[in-house]
Amino acid sequence: MAGKPINFNFFLFMQKVLFTRTWNKIYIQRKASSSPHASQPHFYKYPFLGKGQGTLLNKALMFHMEGALLKSSSVFPYFLLVAFEAGGPLRAFTLLLLYPIVCLFGKEWGIKIMVFVCFVGLKEASFSVGRTVLPKFLLEDVGNEGFDMVMKCGGTKIAVTDMPRVMVDCFLKDYLRIEYVIGRELKVVCGHFIGLMEDKKTSSGSMELEKVPREGKMDSPVIGISCFNNSLHHQLFSSCEVVYMVSEADKKNWQTLPMEKYPRPLIFHDGRLALRPTPIATLFIFMWIPFGIFLLLVRATVFFLLPYKLSILFLHFTGLRGTLIIPDDCRVSNELKQLSKEGGLLYVCNHRTLLDPVYLSMGLVQVRPPSLSLAAVTYSLSRVTELFAPIRTVRLIRNREKDSKMIEKQLEQGDLVICPEGTTCREPYLLRFSPLFAEKTDHIVPVAIDFHVSMFYGTTAGGYKSLDPVFLLMNPTSHCSLTILEKLPRSYTCKGGKSKFEVANHVQALIGKALNFECTSLTRKDKYMILAGNEGIV
Repeated sequence: MAGKPINFNFFLFMQKVLFTRTWNKIYIQRKASSSPHASQPHFYKYPFLGKGQGTLLNKALMFHMEGALLKSSSVFPYFLLVAFEAGGPLRAFTLLLLYPIVCLFGKEWGIKIMVFVCFVGLKEASFSVGRTVLPKFLLEDVGNEGFDMVMKCGGTKIAVTDMPRVMVDCFLKDYLRIEYVIGRELKVVCGHFIGLMEDKKTSSGSMELEKVPREGKMDSPVIGISCFNNSLHHQLFSSCEVVYMVSEADKKNWQTLPMEKYPRPLIFHDGRLALRPTPIATLFIFMWIPFGIFLLLVRATVFFLLPYKLSILFLHFTGLRGTLIIPDDCRVSNELKQLSKEGGLLYVCNHRTLLDPVYLSMGLVQVRPPSLSLAAVTYSLSRVTELFAPIRTVRLIRNREKDSKMIEKQLEQGDLVICPEGTTCREPYLLRFSPLFAEKTDHIVPVAIDFHVSMFYGTTAGGYKSLDPVFLLMNPTSHCSLTILEKLPRSYTCKGGKSKFEVANHVQALIGKALNFECTSLTRKDKYMILAGNEGIV
């Protein structure tokens, strides 16, 4: 016999009643200890900027990051990133096994368990995941509607978070321009995290309210944006005059914040994981790792043993796919076949992964004689990667005179591939092109490269570079797109009267236009100073 249908309206009604009682209790406690003029917060449902409320736009704002800004209220993926990137796969696997217990113990104790597993034993001085890894995933989780809600308020902005402040401080202050962040601090003993958080009353993060400048006669924020399931910060939001509530149903309709609206562009980020590690995705990652290691060995063996054309077919079958694009109005194919007979062509490409020269060599089989010599000059390949490289690599030592002679010598022996950025960039940006290549030859062919992975990044700034090819070849699928542009006219070379800087900037602009990437003046040194705190010398 079928049971009676569940009346969901009744449960929604009870949720609102319980929620209102909780806030009334907080208000009564606050009123007993504050001035007699204190008033109860007024609650409004999202969307909140209704008629007659425009005067609130210039007041201070306090918002709950997980509930009012991010599309997903789950904090597990961010703790998993900390565990994987800072503690290693074993720590991340431990956190995954404990996930059912985390859900069982509720929000407060669940966060405490995740904090202990992720942070215990880590060095405070070397912890950089909150600065180099988490901002990318947090920005991708920001809801466009939630972002607009926060940014429409023109006063001081205060973010309240359930996570330790060390995880989100850089994201909120540097990338979203939020003035103050309220979050729990982590206890440190002898320079190491012990996996415990400071008490809410003594945590320095909760003292941020004292730093907020007074606005008129108000000594506290007047606008609050929270969510219905925010049970950890009722005391803080009870200081607001008006609180706007966001429900999970509202957030399901939010759109992802487009990159064009980022207050600060995300150009550099580090870490190995390329996909958001939700519990299901994390389970799939650990199930895939044994197969990925086996696939890595098979791919590498086949590539070394089989001829180019056969290995290309096999690699395509196993998920390493590539696309060669030659624009219709480009005369590069016939011209390269003619010039390659003499050798000395310089292929200038942007740098996405360490396999860029390898994919380029595969693509050039279609437009140049395969018997001609092809080498690649590199700056920072590890010795292991250099040893197993399928094409000849030449290491540059960052000495202008010696590097210049090395490039000239290699051009005399055959064609050469160079990545003048000097380092990889994962996002749709181009770093400054070093002009060293421009004065060596007038036979310059720009090549635009784009690369996408499905699970692991094959580049790192702060990790072990010897593992770059391992993670790259462990991906279930990857795709490399090569666009061979037309050879530079003589009038755009140094021999045609242009300076080496003009040539380098022109090539960068051509590649940026082909990929729809934005050109920057940032350098390799800027990247490594931001991500690793050094100049990137291997």
